[in-house]
Amino acid sequence: MFNNLGNLADMMRNAGKLRETMEKATESLGQVQVEGTAGGGVVSARINGRLEVVAVRIDPKLLAEGDAELLEDLIAAAINQGLVKAREAAAQSLATMASGLSIPGLSGFLNPGGGGAPGGGA
Repeated sequence: MFNNLGNLADMMRNAGKLRETMEKATESLGQVQVEGTAGGGVVSARINGRLEVVAVRIDPKLLAEGDAELLEDLIAAAINQGLVKAREAAAQSLATMASGLSIPGLSGFLNPGGGGAPGGGA
């Protein structure tokens, strides 16, 4: 119980550093960009680490076919694939930035279900 109080005190001392790191992380997530594709690349969507759609590209040949339902499905598939990749890239980026912080329990938060801290018992 008292060990947790020490951890809380450490976190409070490092609050400024944590805030600064989180601001940098949020800014850097906007720079991370991934691409999702569908239909063999005829539709692509670029997504940033903040899970914002940055761009969508549609092959003009697909537009000429005039199949609106197919186009809608391909756009949704490309965006969803991009979102999956963006979440993975964002998590990796945040984990890398957080590795420099000594905040108890943070690694478990960023990697739920992971192996946990060595020597961590009841």
